[in-house]
Amino acid sequence: MPQNASRQRPPVTDDGRKVSAAAHRRLALRLLLLVAFSIAFTLALVPLYDVLCRTTGLNGRSYDDNFQLGGFNAGAVIPVKGVDSSRVVKIEFTTTVMPGLPWEMQPLTRSLMAHPGDLQLVKYRVRNLSDRTISGQAIPGVTPGQAARYFHKIECFCFAHQSLGPNEERELIVAFIIRPNLDADVRELTLAYAFFPLPPPRLIAISAPLQAPTENRS
Repeated sequence: MPQNASRQRPPVTDDGRKVSAAAHRRLALRLLLLVAFSIAFTLALVPLYDVLCRTTGLNGRSYDDNFQLGGFNAGAVIPVKGVDSSRVVKIEFTTTVMPGLPWEMQPLTRSLMAHPGDLQLVKYRVRNLSDRTISGQAIPGVTPGQAARYFHKIECFCFAHQSLGPNEERELIVAFIIRPNLDADVRELTLAYAFFPLPPPRLIAISAPLQAPTENRS
């Protein structure tokens, strides 16, 4: 018997094709479930971080902050009883871009001295380093923790998610007031932002019907 005859592959039967198609469908379903789980986890990361900070006081958050997604006291104009010109508070600004977000961000003002009750405006420069449109959500934090409730934002880019096009650069602003009744022992505080990635609106059509791969029977 010729050697090549012993090496011939057995013919593929209809049952074999059905088993292969079923295996492909199971694999595709598992991959779709994995993608759906990844998207859900990314969406839940920001609110979970907010809840953790509010519960534990991490990053200067507490239940008294009246926190909303995207910022605490979002959009609320807090009445301030004058400016306390007898004292100044040093405010430092820091930023962190979380893994998975190909952006760079820096405050245009690293620090400033402010009278409690005086309106302040600070700008940040953010740039998308990728070649695609990406959305992100900024989460603020104030330290020391006891100063968080006296730090009120009038306008902030953290009130809504931000979308940057490919290689786009933008200036973002935050306007805030430190309430005059801030504890006199607090002479310095830090406003920190963490920028989290958000999934694009159309990653994949999860509801699309699964189709088994076609076999070439010719």
